[in-house]
Amino acid sequence: MNICDNNRKDRKMPLSWWRMTGWHRVAIMLGWTLSGLVSAQSSDADNAKNIVATVCSACHGMDGNSTLAMYPKLAGRQPEYVARELKEFGSGKRKSDIMAPIVATIDPKDFRALGEYFSAQKPTSEPVLDQKAAEAGKKQFLEGDEAHGVPSCDACHNTDASGTKRAPRLAGQHRQYLIDQMHNFQNDVRNYESARVMREVAKRLTDDQIKALAEYITGL
Repeated sequence: MNICDNNRKDRKMPLSWWRMTGWHRVAIMLGWTLSGLVSAQSSDADNAKNIVATVCSACHGMDGNSTLAMYPKLAGRQPEYVARELKEFGSGKRKSDIMAPIVATIDPKDFRALGEYFSAQKPTSEPVLDQKAAEAGKKQFLEGDEAHGVPSCDACHNTDASGTKRAPRLAGQHRQYLIDQMHNFQNDVRNYESARVMREVAKRLTDDQIKALAEYITGL
């Protein structure tokens, strides 16, 4: 047996492995790597689903569509946004007597997987109750209020209010939750750095404008 055979035996690789071309070996090793990644992703997804079932679903629903207006819908929100908000609840930057102790029970490494889980859920919308207000809200959302220095909402949240990595999905959200959060921005309750722009915008809106925006957005 020559030295090459000894190396093969030490490495416990079948003889057929050493007869393969370099490209064949690379392809197989890449397959092993991808298989490991898929397995890890599957494990993360299963873990996130378990966390949702045991921790999140009581308020937000298993599918991320909460039935109570005091709790936001999370279905369809960008995973990056969900993960960032969980991090800010955990660090105390975003204040919440409800969310702070809950997030403290979740490992930060699961934040992204939770974001991916909720992002994959199908969002629902709410019926419009005041069509006239919704029309006014649509104009405000798409055009803003230049006279009072209020930019259009779609500049950050997209024309369909589907959101981005930095600005959350708003479409279909509970109208009362939207109204409450705008008041929180106005009153500096949400006073962390990433909410700075929204605080400035909210303070330039009237209560009627806020209600109109909420009426339009909830029906999207």
